Amino acid sequence: MTQTAPALITRCIAIADERKAGSAPVPAGLDGVSVVRAHAPAEIEPRLYHPMVCLVLQGAKEIVHRDHAVRFAAGETAIVSHDLVTRARIVSATAAAPYVAVASEIDLDLLRALHAEIEPAAIEDARAAAVAAGTADRTVVDVMARLLDLADKPLEQRVLLPLVRRELHFRVLLSRHGGMLRQLARADSRASRIAKAIAHIRRHWSAPIRTQELAAIAGMSPSSFHEHFKAVTATSPVQYQKSLRLIEARRRLVETGEPVSAVAFAVGYESPTQFSRDYRRAYGTAPRAERGPRTHRSGPAIASPAPRF
Repeated sequence: MTQTAPALITRCIAIADERKAGSAPVPAGLDGVSVVRAHAPAEIEPRLYHPMVCLVLQGAKEIVHRDHAVRFAAGETAIVSHDLVTRARIVSATAAAPYVAVASEIDLDLLRALHAEIEPAAIEDARAAAVAAGTADRTVVDVMARLLDLADKPLEQRVLLPLVRRELHFRVLLSRHGGMLRQLARADSRASRIAKAIAHIRRHWSAPIRTQELAAIAGMSPSSFHEHFKAVTATSPVQYQKSLRLIEARRRLVETGEPVSAVAFAVGYESPTQFSRDYRRAYGTAPRAERGPRTHRSGPAIASPAPRF
C-alpha cells in the first residue's frame, strides 16, 4: 500500500460518517463510486454485484464464486467483470480497525474504447475469471484517491472526472488480474456474448425465460451457451434469474412490508409456497420473518447500478 492509503482511509470513513452509513455501501458523491465502512464481520449472503473494481484499504472480504472463496484484503483490488449473483461476506473488521473499501463501476463502452487503442503486444495473456483479486498497483491506489477528491465538487467533476475515470479503466484493464475484462473488451468474445444474455435476463427478470432465446442472443448453440454461461456466472440461466427474483423479494419485504404472497407474485413466482421454500434456502429464514413495517409500494430495484462490495 502507498503513502496515499492512510489519507484515503480517512476520506472514506469521513464519507461514511457524513452519509450516516451502517455497514452497507454508500454513494461517495459522484456517479458510480461508493465507499463502505464496516465495524464487524458479516454473515455470508447472496449479493448482486455489478461490473466494478474494488480497492480494499483496511480489513478483508471474500466472495464465494464457483465453489471457492476469492479473498481480498488491504492493499488488494477485486475485479468483477459481469453482473453476478454470488455470496460474499466481510471476514476481517473491528471497531478499532473497520473494513474500509472504495469501489467504482466498470464502464464497458469506455473499456472497449481503451482496448482498441492498446497494441495487442501490450496486453498480457492471463487466466480469466469473472471474480479476481490481486495486489493493487500504486497507480490504482493513487487514481482512486484522485477519484474521491472529486466528490461533491461539480466543477471539478465536469472537467476532470472523464479523465480520471479513463485512467482508472486503463490501469485496471492492464492489471495482472484483469484477464476477464480484457476478454469483455472484445465485442465478439464469449465473455461479451454472455454479458448480452445476462443483460436480457436482468431486463426481464420477472418473466419466463427460454434457453434457446438466450442462446440466440449470445449467438451460440444452446449447449455451448449453457456451458459458457455457467463458466462465467457459476450457475444456470434459470437459477441466475431465480436469484435475482429472491434479491428483489428481500428488498420488497424489508423496505415495503408487503405481504409474502404479494411479493411472491410480484417477482414472478406462481406459488407462494415454492417462493417461501426458495427464500428459506437462500437466506436461511422464512420470508415473513424479514418483513419490515408496511410502507408505500415501490418499484423494482434490480436495475440499480449501485455497486455492492
